[in-house]
Order: sequence, then C-alpha cells, then structure tokens
Amino acid sequence: MHLDVTDLRQFYYRTRLGRIAQKAIRDRMLALWPEAQGQTVVGFGFAVPLLRPYLAEARRVVGLMPAEQGVMPWPAGMENVSTLCREGQWPLQTGVADRIVCLHGLETSEHPSEVLEECKRVLGPGGKALFIVPNRSGLWARRDATPFGFGRPYSLGQLEAQMKRHDFMPERHAAALFAPPSQHRFWLRSAELVERLGATMSSYYAGGVILLEVSKRVYAPTRPGLAERVRQPLKVLEGAPAPAGATHRGGDGPA
Repeated sequence: MHLDVTDLRQFYYRTRLGRIAQKAIRDRMLALWPEAQGQTVVGFGFAVPLLRPYLAEARRVVGLMPAEQGVMPWPAGMENVSTLCREGQWPLQTGVADRIVCLHGLETSEHPSEVLEECKRVLGPGGKALFIVPNRSGLWARRDATPFGFGRPYSLGQLEAQMKRHDFMPERHAAALFAPPSQHRFWLRSAELVERLGATMSSYYAGGVILLEVSKRVYAPTRPGLAERVRQPLKVLEGAPAPAGATHRGGDGPA
C-alpha cells in the first residue's frame, strides 16, 4: 500500500537522513538525465523531491500523486504543479511526456500493471522513463524506518522482467544509497563519501535502491496486402513491365 504523503514529506524534507537520500538519488538521476531543455517531465508517486533541477529549463513539469497516498502542493513558494490522480487514470494526454520519473509509485502500488500501462500511454515517441525502487538485496529494504522499507523490493532481474511484460525496453541501470539507513552521526557525516565510493563500484547489489531507465517498445505498422504485392513483383529488368507469371505471345521471343 502507498505511504501517506505527510510521512513522505516529513522524511524527505524534515530529517537529515531523508535529505541525504534525496540528494543521493537525485545525483544519480542527473548523471543519467543531466538536462530536460524544452521537455515535458512527469513524476509519479512521490517523485517531486527529484524534479526541482528541471523546473527552470523544462517546458513543463508535472507531479502526479496517487489518491491512496495523498497530495501536497509543490514546489514551495512557486506556482503549484502537483495534482492528485488515480493509479490507472492519469490526467494527461497520450504521448505528452518526454521523461517520466517514478519514485514510491511502483513498489507500493496494489495495481502495478495499471501504473505501467498509464506510463506507457503517457510516454511519447522517443521518451524515457526512470523507475526507482528498493533493492531487494540492499539494507534500506530491510528497515521500515524509511519509505524504502515498505512495499515490494526488487532485484534488477525482476524489475527488468516486469518492464518487458509491459513492452518497455531496459536501457541503463544505476544504484544509489550505498550508506546504511542509520541515524548515527558517523554514518550521516560520511554518507556523501560512501555514496561517491559506491558509485565508482558500479554494483547494484550494494545500493539501497535501483534506478532503471526504460524506453517504450514501438512495433512497425503492418499494411494488408503488402506481402502479396511483394510475392508478385514486376519484371522491370526484362523490358516492359509485366506481372510475374505472364507469358509472351509467339514463344520465347522474336526469331
């Protein structure tokens, strides 16, 4: 089930561990997507803490928050861009999004297939989606003191398999939250150093969350009758065009 928006806001904006987690995940996201010039960026779940770097340059930024979670106005001190929605009914036009970021929106959903279908509908041609989920083998999924201890944690293989079932193609993956989810002063002070060291290892096993970038699989359109026309080509190299199988009058040619 989804967490309450009040608890999520408290963690990410009111606790030091939450601010550290927010920065670590956002830095990894920006390494994959450094800019969004002129693009439409959509966040689903509680992705708004990650979207602030795109506000200045993106054509449009939208924060979608599921009804089961609740909604809060965002960003603070600016015109609100967040809205409440149903998991399977996003108030957006088909194909409008260039980028979609999903944080605390998939692993906590009771209807993940509906979330993925809406993501596929809203994502435009050439667009990318980034799913951020708790790592099944990481420490953060084993503690319910943070939002990553709730819902269904994933391994990379499980996440990729679920994406493929909904016609998404995995492109790149990364990991974040290498420091343990501890409020101890030592770990809080060394979290940034641990994060930098963990990023150099390029190992998703040690990280607390997995970031998976996907694109939408697009099938080539088919036209009825095309195969029949190809099987009966014109003999353009034998003189005047004639349908295949046609015979010349008077034998094979002039004497």
